[in-house]
Parts: sequence; structure tokens; C-alpha cells
Amino acid sequence: MEKLNVLYEDNHIIVVEKIVNIPSQSDKTGDVDMLSIVKQYIKEKYNKPGNVYVGLIHRLDRPVGGVMVFAKTSKAASRLSNQVREKNMKKQYLAVVDGNFKEKSGILEDYLYKDERNNISKVVTKDKKGAKYAKLEYEVLGYKQDKNLSLVKIDLYTGRHHQIRLQMANSGHSIFGDQKYGTRGKNRQIALWAYHLQFKHPISNENLDFKLFPQNTGTWKWNFNIIQ
Repeated sequence: MEKLNVLYEDNHIIVVEKIVNIPSQSDKTGDVDMLSIVKQYIKEKYNKPGNVYVGLIHRLDRPVGGVMVFAKTSKAASRLSNQVREKNMKKQYLAVVDGNFKEKSGILEDYLYKDERNNISKVVTKDKKGAKYAKLEYEVLGYKQDKNLSLVKIDLYTGRHHQIRLQMANSGHSIFGDQKYGTRGKNRQIALWAYHLQFKHPISNENLDFKLFPQNTGTWKWNFNIIQ
């Protein structure tokens, strides 16, 4: 079982680092997943017999790492899920993407359709059956001119399937190392990281704010010329 990096824990919630290339929950591969890792951690730490309750609140794509919160009680799960539905849980990402931008910041709005059979999403017109509205905002933090890449911060307003990856690719700035939607670095780890998570504690209502930056390896090790 993978070692868990716990950022915060109390009786109601646990905030952890989602490990890259591990699914958020069990899937058809049968590989170990984050939900099971968290359950095992709690079971062993508190010597709990039988099944351990852990509520999955949100997901990150399998190749993506970063901050995730799980609920330790059903009440906490319900209240955190409400925050997600009401868009009161703030999620920010870092990404290394292809090309330079004309504007330092912008908003992308599209309608996305999930192809369940092939596990990909597509940009479609809003009148297509099953289409879902998707919105994100990006800000360019820096450039790496010799590789024609940009470092961007992304605010996610809606949580659609493969949303960031597809919307950035559709805008002409695919994420470096993206196996599904990318154009470059397909033999590398995807340069997308969930670095910032902000929400209210489900019981105390306290504002909680967590930031976790990717390790200085691979694409993240490159020096970008940061915009001042």
C-alpha cells in the first residue's frame, strides 16, 4: 500500500496528497486507488475493526496529483458535497501548456460531451443531448521560450470530465505530457497539478485553505521566466 501524505486530519475530514497515476476511486483496472489507501490508513492508525467509512467528495484524473479532501463521516460528506454542488469549494491548478498566449489571462467557456465508451470528452454545441456547460479561468504565470511552453494557473468553476485537459487543448494550448488530448511530451508525466483547495469545514464552518506544490522533478523542474 502506498504511503499517504496527510496535510490535515480531524474527526470529520482528512486532506491528503493525491498520488500521481493512482485513480481517485476503484475502476475497471482493479489497481489500488486513493479511497482504499485512505481507508487503510484510518483503519491502521485507529485500529478500527470491520469496514471504515470514507466519503469521496471530488475526483482528480488518474495521472494528476495534488490536494484532495475526503470525509470521515456521512454528515461531513453530505455538507462537503453540497459545497461542491453550490460551487463553494475553490479549486486551483497549475499546468504547463503548449505555446504562448496573446493575453495574460482569460476565460474559457464550452459545452462538453463525455464519450463513456472511449472515456474521452469532446467539445460540442450546447444543443447536443448530454452536453454540459464548462467554465475555467486561466492566468499565465510564466514562459519557457526555448521550449515554447507556458506555466498557467487555472481556476475551475465547473467539474466536468477531463475539463481542464480538453478545454486547454481546444484553445490551442494542450497540457504537456497529456496522453489523451496533448500534442507534445506524450512520453512524459502530465504537467497538471491540483495545488490549491479551499472550503468551509463541514462542522465548524471554519475557512480551510490548503496549498501543495508539485515536487521539483520532471517538467516541474524546468525554469520558467515568471511574469512580474
